[in-house]
Amino acid sequence: MTIYGIKNCDTVKKTLKWLDDKGIHYEFHDFKKSGISKDKLSDWSAQVGYEALLNKRGTTWKKLDPEQQHAVIGQEPAFQLMQEKTSVIKRPVVENEGKISLGFDPEAIEALLK
Repeated sequence: MTIYGIKNCDTVKKTLKWLDDKGIHYEFHDFKKSGISKDKLSDWSAQVGYEALLNKRGTTWKKLDPEQQHAVIGQEPAFQLMQEKTSVIKRPVVENEGKISLGFDPEAIEALLK
C-alpha cells in the first residue's frame, strides 16, 4: 500500500495515524519531494476521473488566479497543473494493488485491502 500526499496535510496525518493504529504497513510518497508522473495521474484518472483528483476546495486552487482556473478544461491541462502544483491533488491518494481511494475514508481503505 502506498499513501500519496503531503506530510503537513491534516487529512494525510489522520490517514497515516489510522493506518499506524491498525498496524497496516504502507509506504509514503511525498508529492512535494517526489512529484507525480503523468502515467500515475492517468492510471488514477481512469479509475475516478481527473475531476475527482483535482481539489478545487483547497487553498492551492483558491490562490490560483481566475485565468489559471479557467484554463483547466480537460484532462491534459489538469494533469499539467497537478504536476506543477502537486498540492492541488486531492489528498491522500491511497493505492493498493493498482486500485485507489481518495481522502480519509476508512471503509474505502479497508476495501482496498481485501
